[in-house]
Amino acid sequence: MSRRLRYHVAVSLDGFIAGPKGEYDWIVMDPSIDFAALFKEFDTAVMGRKTWQVLTAQGGDGAMPGLDVVVFSRTLPTATHPGVRIVNDDPCKVVAALKARPGRDIWLYGGGTLFRVLLDGGLVDTVEVAVVPVLLGSGIPLLPPGAATKLSLADQKTLPASGIVAIAYSVPGGVGPAPRIRYLKPKKRQVRT
Repeated sequence: MSRRLRYHVAVSLDGFIAGPKGEYDWIVMDPSIDFAALFKEFDTAVMGRKTWQVLTAQGGDGAMPGLDVVVFSRTLPTATHPGVRIVNDDPCKVVAALKARPGRDIWLYGGGTLFRVLLDGGLVDTVEVAVVPVLLGSGIPLLPPGAATKLSLADQKTLPASGIVAIAYSVPGGVGPAPRIRYLKPKKRQVRT
């Protein structure tokens, strides 16, 4: 069975994955999200140049612990860094080859333009969004304009501390259904005396 390509991203209530200048300071960190559990669902991340440059601006080479990172760029030269490979090849061909290899799922990490290319190429299997309760008014859209795609709801969870709503959808024709949302820490039980 082929690996799933999962677009897993935070989005504002009005549909933006980043502010007009790429800002992401509006994304709140909810204490119930278990990021280690989320990262264990993947062994590869694919992203566009702009997303990778946001990561490198924080220091380092944009590597993500435990993941092989593939960066698609038409302007950067092909290069390999520890855990990061920059490619100029057709994203659809590269992702199709990655999906054919054994391993865990592949994380489409940010990048609405890359999402559009891979969705139009029939390679996206799930769309998993964490809807953050903020209205940005403008910014980088979740998905640039193009053909409509109907999705099937697979799971949803509300995170009361932050108001984030996590939603997982399956893309018709994709590899299996979207996974259940399992990256939330279990609620602590209150002991009654």
